[in-house]
Amino acid sequence: MNVLRTTRRVAMGLVAAAAASFATSATAGGHGIDLSGKTVEWVIPFSETGGSAKWANFYAPLLSEALPGNPTVVVKFMPGAGSTKGANWFQEQKFEDSEGTLIFGSSGSTQFPYLLGDPRVRYEYNDWNVVLASGTGGVAYLPPDLAGKMDGLDASGLQGEDFIYGSQGATRLDLVPLLAWEMLGLQVEPVFGIKGRGDGRLMFERGEANIDYQTSSSYLKGVTPLVEAGTAVPMMSWGALDADGNIVRDPTFPDMPTFKEVCEATEGCETSGEKWDAWKAFFVAGFPAQKMVFLPAGASNDAVVTYTQAFEAIKARADFAEISGGRLGEYPQMTGEEATGALQSATNVPQGAKDFVTGWLKDRYGVSLN
Repeated sequence: MNVLRTTRRVAMGLVAAAAASFATSATAGGHGIDLSGKTVEWVIPFSETGGSAKWANFYAPLLSEALPGNPTVVVKFMPGAGSTKGANWFQEQKFEDSEGTLIFGSSGSTQFPYLLGDPRVRYEYNDWNVVLASGTGGVAYLPPDLAGKMDGLDASGLQGEDFIYGSQGATRLDLVPLLAWEMLGLQVEPVFGIKGRGDGRLMFERGEANIDYQTSSSYLKGVTPLVEAGTAVPMMSWGALDADGNIVRDPTFPDMPTFKEVCEATEGCETSGEKWDAWKAFFVAGFPAQKMVFLPAGASNDAVVTYTQAFEAIKARADFAEISGGRLGEYPQMTGEEATGALQSATNVPQGAKDFVTGWLKDRYGVSLN
């Protein structure tokens, strides 16, 4: 029998049986924790309208099924200061107080202030315990009238336009699109202060912004209907990395050109040199491991094992590729050593890239991180 044809009922039964078996053996052997009758709080440091919300809401019911004891998993939102508010709060939480019932979901917008030495950052990734790392991509899009001014991949026709963009802040994940658009010669004025990328999409829908980008999960759910209705046109994706570290087309959007392709076709945009190296370094830090799940500092090995095996059980579902593809896109979902390696890549960039971006932020937006 082809496992891809296994029914959803059978697949769910297999996962439930595996989780029950794990709960029995893990707690008996001292290599896991039982969460029977408990509620797991999954804190997301953004609003409920963005890609992180969609990612967490996708995983939450699956995690409830896979964790020993089948606890209720509740997603709670703590937006503010581009996610540093929620991350700072999580840093202060003690594992022994939560007994394994608190997890945190970070994003590239949490990673970038950490990388750049933002003075508001009071959290330390090395104190936390990663149990899942999710790759993702991003797509920039335009209204139809402006998209029509592109000549194939050449964005030169957009260089005389005035653009408005709803932004969480230049030191957040938004620096990837802001720097990319500048490299293309576009005049993009950000409106800072939105609490999540979904709020930027709403600005676009209301006509308050005329350029936007969303991570893949949010684009698939929130922007695809706009594209189908003819009110938005994809401009480019940020791309993905191949095994050699080269930027290639995003597997979720294989028919969409990458920023690299558009840059190569647009006069004045270079895919080499200091600016390109900085853009690529922060793209790598922000997207291949764009979202991660953590247990707080001091988490026991039993708790880390419990959550790691739960996410591994989710990935092993016969229907996982099908149900995740339409919600999250086709990106790696990493656990164990892969997740640890992804965390290292996401929280380390070359000093030259940091120096360039720090100078660019000060010159372009008056943001001083010293």
